[in-house]
Amino acid sequence: MADKWAPVKRTRTFEEVLARIEHRIVEDGMRIGDRLPGERQLAEQLQVGRSSVREALRVLETLGVLSSQAGRGPDAGAVLTSRPDAALTDLLRLHLGLASLELREVVDTRLMIERWAAVRAAETGADTGADTGAMRAALAGMEAAGSAEEFVEHDTAFHCALADASGNRLISAIMRSIREAVRRYAIEAVEALGDTSVLQDGHRRILAAVESGAPDEAARAVGDHLAHAYPALFPPGSAEDPG
Repeated sequence: MADKWAPVKRTRTFEEVLARIEHRIVEDGMRIGDRLPGERQLAEQLQVGRSSVREALRVLETLGVLSSQAGRGPDAGAVLTSRPDAALTDLLRLHLGLASLELREVVDTRLMIERWAAVRAAETGADTGADTGAMRAALAGMEAAGSAEEFVEHDTAFHCALADASGNRLISAIMRSIREAVRRYAIEAVEALGDTSVLQDGHRRILAAVESGAPDEAARAVGDHLAHAYPALFPPGSAEDPG
């Protein structure tokens, strides 16, 4: 019998993992309450990195398709809480729509959304202490990256974790679609920069503002960071916080 979890070909984005998981859920007739394989097992079966699987599972959880469950062995893996058809269709439609837009339109939208997310995350950090573990892990991954593509993978994880820290699930889902829509441009930008130290400094500045509960500084840090990442799109001073 053919392997239901055939390896994903040319996988570098979480949408391909999403599509494969959707195929398994639909074709196998999985029911609400059924459990998917654990993250490590999925990564091995699909022959992709665990970060790609983690992103796909996080999106499905955001959309209400899965519910994360801690555990080991037979108790590992997320539980199906609703059928994925409509949710995934909406997500992929959003991604395809973004892919047809001009880069400037997508990055401007990202600037607006990510500033808001950074402010909300910093406000949360001031009150309760934002969970920034995923952001710190992404920073470590960027520091150890051996290629522009690998750097962008961890860079994307950092900014998606920032969106998660805002506490708004829709913002998280939109941010993931935006980041994947500009992924090719991001790799080209990193290759053009060569030295990624200025980008990593920007990430550290955003993280510090969130952890110290400084929303205004968090918004400025996001604007400055995107200006450094896309200098052709942001003349000096254009990405400053208007407030």
